[in-house]
Amino acid sequence: MEKKDYSKEDSYLRAKKRVDAIKGFYWHLVVFLCVNGFITISGLIRNMADGESFIEAFWDTSTFFTWVPWGIGLVIHGIVVFDVFSFVIGKGWEERKIKELIEKEENDYKSLKR
Repeated sequence: MEKKDYSKEDSYLRAKKRVDAIKGFYWHLVVFLCVNGFITISGLIRNMADGESFIEAFWDTSTFFTWVPWGIGLVIHGIVVFDVFSFVIGKGWEERKIKELIEKEENDYKSLKR
């Protein structure tokens, strides 16, 4: 009977899941740039055909209507995928917090016994 190394298999599956998430973010970024680029260029052409200068057409609020909210969503997606705050609230944080709470409880118990 063959013994499997589940830890390597689990590591591979976790890494694959992470790579898929990163690939998903990059696709989100590409779609974001293509769609918003198309909308912006279309708006510029339309506004300039209506007699606006390039600057007036570029700074039209409808030009940025999809960039801003979708961009906020893209940033949030990136924060989640690249685990930006893991150094604050990651696995290490949990372990440090548990140790801190255990030490606090032990110190409180020792001070009550005195």
